[in-house]
Amino acid sequence: MARSQESFNKKEIQKQKNKKRKDKVEKKLARKDTGKSSFDDMIAYVDEFGRITNTPPDPDRKLIIEIDDIEISTSKTDPSLRADPTRKGVVSFFNTSKGFGFISDMENRQNIFVHANNLLEPIKENNIVTFEVVKGAKGPMAINVKQFRKTT
Repeated sequence: MARSQESFNKKEIQKQKNKKRKDKVEKKLARKDTGKSSFDDMIAYVDEFGRITNTPPDPDRKLIIEIDDIEISTSKTDPSLRADPTRKGVVSFFNTSKGFGFISDMENRQNIFVHANNLLEPIKENNIVTFEVVKGAKGPMAINVKQFRKTT
């Protein structure tokens, strides 16, 4: 007669699985017997102060609000307070043969990519330029780049 292929460890694991299954069935039956799984027991209400309660709100305390009394609007900002999108910077690198370079922003010292297609006039390294920043495919990108000239 052949020896059994089940080891002691395998038998113990099987016993634990069977015990878990049995416990799960018992818990399910206990929940059924208590009857607390009805929908009405699961409903919660919020009172006028934002607290969660199990009692429905009092219909006598209900406020009726006309739809015309509701005002929705955006905040109005003064156009004179709007920041100027034009920035100033120094051309830190520009390769005319490849058609790209970088501008170092004077405000935050950030290097911003510039392409030859976005130039309004020719630039060279160490020129002070004005430009606008937009989001490019790989990060910030300068557009409308032109040399800065002081106006007197």
